[in-house]
Amino acid sequence: MLPLDKIEIRGLVLTTIVGVLPHERTMAQPVRIDLDLYVNLRESGRSDRLSDTSSYGEVADKVSQVVRESRDMLLERLAERVAAAVLSLKRIEGVEVTITKLRPPIPEHVESAGVKIRRRLGDYEGLEQGRHVVVVALGSNVGDRHAHLRSAVRSLGRVLTMSQVYETAPVGGPPGQGAFLNMVLSVSTALDPYAFLRRCHAVEAAALRDRSIHWGPRTLDIDILFYDDVRIEDPNLMIPHPRFAERRFVLAPLSEVAPERCPPGWQERLPKEDVQGRGPLPESHEGT
Repeated sequence: MLPLDKIEIRGLVLTTIVGVLPHERTMAQPVRIDLDLYVNLRESGRSDRLSDTSSYGEVADKVSQVVRESRDMLLERLAERVAAAVLSLKRIEGVEVTITKLRPPIPEHVESAGVKIRRRLGDYEGLEQGRHVVVVALGSNVGDRHAHLRSAVRSLGRVLTMSQVYETAPVGGPPGQGAFLNMVLSVSTALDPYAFLRRCHAVEAAALRDRSIHWGPRTLDIDILFYDDVRIEDPNLMIPHPRFAERRFVLAPLSEVAPERCPPGWQERLPKEDVQGRGPLPESHEGT
């Protein structure tokens, strides 16, 4: 049961990339964050010491960092990030997060649109015991590209977060290849890294992946970018992926799923490849 006491933070306005429309993927927009922090204030009320309560300045700094670094499609996902970050701080037992788009991109006159979620510390404890978070990159430039991506999404594990689909020109390999569809997702799995790699190969094989040409056209390509914070240097498996930081077509979707994993300044440092956001992965066939 949550304490009756709470600390209120109102009107924290930040700019971030959030939304599914093309202009929302390139232009930061203002959002308003309102927080109710459920904390037992009895001890601080008696002692008058900051160390006995939760500092709203620390909370605001933590939330600001999360929001500015995020590249989420949905306000719901951004709200989950904020709630998890707040509940990682000491003494906070529950939080109510309200995130409001101050300039919603709809044709009717609406002053704002937002979401509100309530989370307790227990919502994030013990749910993933014995499980691991794996971040993977998917690509396809042969056949029904959307269908190949959907097959991977269904087969790799419980999906936690998923980027939109990006269309990119092929990098390297033989000339004349078709454009790739690329995306990044994070999944929860009980498999160890090598077992998860075998699952990736099995999913690729089910899509009739042809490995005869290095960097050649492929129905489905699955790369493990990260497995928790594990580091593996093996001829058969390198984690983190050794070239993820060199590829805009990986970092663009990765910035939506795990922006903290992206190297600083990658947008300016990497060549301006033709990497175009195409929106969420369609649930049914909508062309290739």
